[in-house]
Amino acid sequence: MQKHRVPAAGGGLMADLGINGKESLGEKVTSELREFAILSGYLYVCFTALAYFKASILHAHEIDFAPWAFAAIKALLSAKFMLIGRALNVGEGFKSYPLIVPTLYKSCIFLVLVLGLTVIEEAAVGYLHGRKILDSMAELGGGTAGQMIATSVILLLIFIPYFAFRSLGDIIGNGVHVRLYFERRR
Repeated sequence: MQKHRVPAAGGGLMADLGINGKESLGEKVTSELREFAILSGYLYVCFTALAYFKASILHAHEIDFAPWAFAAIKALLSAKFMLIGRALNVGEGFKSYPLIVPTLYKSCIFLVLVLGLTVIEEAAVGYLHGRKILDSMAELGGGTAGQMIATSVILLLIFIPYFAFRSLGDIIGNGVHVRLYFERRR
């Protein structure tokens, strides 16, 4: 069985920020912004497809619904929450298990994280707009328990490929990993 690479612990504040002799602060910021853009783009495509599906169903019942800006905002916020969670090492367990285990674990942990932070954010936005917290919560996930459950399951299904991709990169190295997917083979 092949050994998995596990990052060394410690290293102080500079290591926590990703700053070492090889990478400057500017390179780290650029890398994080690139990761944010890629993750936001992936989530935007997924959320837009879902919004289009919902709009087409509602249009069949002669109900206007055009949530395109909502998909973009939700993608940006979800990406922000996911990168904050990753920076805090949320879900970093089960590294010695088969890839499916850390993939599903991270997907579930980040689902809970994103949903929890979304609830907090909606409550804060509602409060700032003079709405009651319960009124703000009633709009989450579509407004009904069934829609909330469906939204959560779909979000989990969106997270699984992302974390499968990341988990594979953790083992073989992100540079190799990205080249395998996006560069032409000889």
